[in-house]
Amino acid sequence: MTAETAPPPAPVTELADGYRPGRTLPFRVELIRQVKRRRTLAMAAVLALLPFILVIAFAIGGDPGGRNGAVTLMDTATASGANFAATCLFVSAGFLLVIPVALFCGDTIASEANWSSLRYLLAAPVPRARLLWSKLTVALALSLAAMLLLPVVALAVGTAAYGWGPLEIPTGGALDAGTAAQRLLVVIAYVFVSQLVTAGLAFWLSTKTDNPLGAVGGAVFLTIVGNVLDAVTALGDWRDFLPAHWQFAWADMIQPQPEWSGMIQGASVSVAYALVLFALAFRGFARKDIVS
Repeated sequence: MTAETAPPPAPVTELADGYRPGRTLPFRVELIRQVKRRRTLAMAAVLALLPFILVIAFAIGGDPGGRNGAVTLMDTATASGANFAATCLFVSAGFLLVIPVALFCGDTIASEANWSSLRYLLAAPVPRARLLWSKLTVALALSLAAMLLLPVVALAVGTAAYGWGPLEIPTGGALDAGTAAQRLLVVIAYVFVSQLVTAGLAFWLSTKTDNPLGAVGGAVFLTIVGNVLDAVTALGDWRDFLPAHWQFAWADMIQPQPEWSGMIQGASVSVAYALVLFALAFRGFARKDIVS
């Protein structure tokens, strides 16, 4: 083979001195960047204000108990600070806590595309998988912080308004303050795990669209659809495969003897759906043409 017909040499890819793909877009930098955003501060303000709003509502409306035949946590909301914190989780877990999860996870990639900064991040260069992991980790951390913020503020506000004491169980009995605090931590952990489905939906949609509101709204809409389907009793045992069916399984922890079976089933369903959605997000984004 002559020099004229020899194939050109393969290009040699060289990395700049000091460049480490695993050190690009570090967690601390991305976390500080996201915490400073106005939507994060606004969401924190809303969650922190909810306990104050409930205290005012109870002061205006009187004792929240005795309104109907069903006995719920709402009936013991003013018994102690622990009861008030549990009540705040009860009234917010079904929908309000869905919002920060959908917001933080749906705003990850779509917002960068909307600002036309996504291609510059990848040209930095930040590997695609590294970008997704960093964004997702920060989004989940902020979601967990939001779920911790609400009961912590509620416990402080409830203790100031109704005093410190045991957590009274609506069906009878009480849990001492130390046991109640441990049970509430388990409840928060379960609520976070149960919301991983919404996080997966929002994150996957965020990799598919350049409109962050579309990703956030789509995740909230699909979550609502799941709640509606769970209300259709004609589905029978099929509802066991819906994450919404297990969203209040944590109520079994507010009992003299905690029951774990419902929470284990609910956590298994949520994690299974979330893993599939996260995998779809990573797979799709790896093959996506970035034009914005």
